[in-house]
Parts: sequence; structure tokens; C-alpha cells
Amino acid sequence: MRYQITGRQLDIGSALQQHVKDELSSILDKYGQRPTDAEVIFSKDAHNFVCEATVHLSTGMTAAAKAAATEIYAAFDKCRDKMEKQLRRYKRRLKDHQRSRQHPVELSPASAYILAATDEAEDSEPESLAPMIVAEMETEIAYLSVGEAVMRMELSGAPVLVFRNEAHKGVNVVYRRDDGNIGWIDPKDSA
Repeated sequence: MRYQITGRQLDIGSALQQHVKDELSSILDKYGQRPTDAEVIFSKDAHNFVCEATVHLSTGMTAAAKAAATEIYAAFDKCRDKMEKQLRRYKRRLKDHQRSRQHPVELSPASAYILAATDEAEDSEPESLAPMIVAEMETEIAYLSVGEAVMRMELSGAPVLVFRNEAHKGVNVVYRRDDGNIGWIDPKDSA
């Protein structure tokens, strides 16, 4: 497994790096998720240290966690606990989905764009209705069941996930609502 442990405007010592590797390895070995790589970023926010961890699994899933504390080791330990809770919570569901799936998850290519934010006053009209593209990337949209899509969204900590519904191959969206529930958009003519 490949580890990338970095600090944003912080020096990360070898002892902390070894602690992170040992702790993440023990969690990932315990839950047997076949990780491919892990990225851990430490940063400072006022008086707190912030730890953000992302682990990519060979199944295509991504688990992400973030925590803050006044000490850097405590920030990592909180982050590790959140990730362990996520993986423990979804271990059975992950195994069930992989066991019932006959073939690997099918992916279809797509383009992803980052659009520039507008800083115009709310009362004024924009100069153009066409947004300015800041970045352009290639991505993939997975063919999933709705349950798998919700699980992937929650594991990654993302607020929204676009996927193709395995049942009818149409484009669907699941998202986290403000009331804490999950929303699901399934257009009638999404094929």
C-alpha cells in the first residue's frame, strides 16, 4: 500500500509518519478492505491541528475522515477513529455487495469541469450566461444499485454522487439533504 503523509505549512516528523502508517495499517488489516493507497494531510487551523485522511480501496470505494484537536497526534487519533467507525459500519454491507455482484463495477467515461465562482453583486446582471471553465478533467461514472451509491457517497463524505442505475442504465443522483436524510433523483427518461 502506498502512503502519502504531508503537512500544509507544517513539518511532519518521521515518528508521526510511522505512527500514521502503523495505525492505518492495523485498521485496514482488521477490516480487510484491500486498500491501494492512503493520503493523510495535516494542517493548522488557529489553535487546532486538522487531520484529513482518505483511503482508496481496490473495490473502487473511497473512505474519508476529518478531525481536529489541539495536539497533532490527538487530531490523527480522532480521524483514525472516525475512519474505523465508517469501515466497521459498512464492512458487512461491503462484503454483501461484493459477494452478490457477479462482475466488477462497470464504469463509463465522463468529463468533469470546475467553473469559476462569480463575485459580481447580487443586484447586477452577469456579463454572460456562459460560465468560465477553470479546470477540465476526465472522470468515470459507475453503474451501481441505489444502495451501493448511497454507501459510496457516505464512505467518501461527499454531499452528492452521480451514478448510472444498474436497473435501467439511466443517470441517477443521490445527495445528502439538509434534514440529514438522503435524496435520490431518478429521471424518467435518463437512459
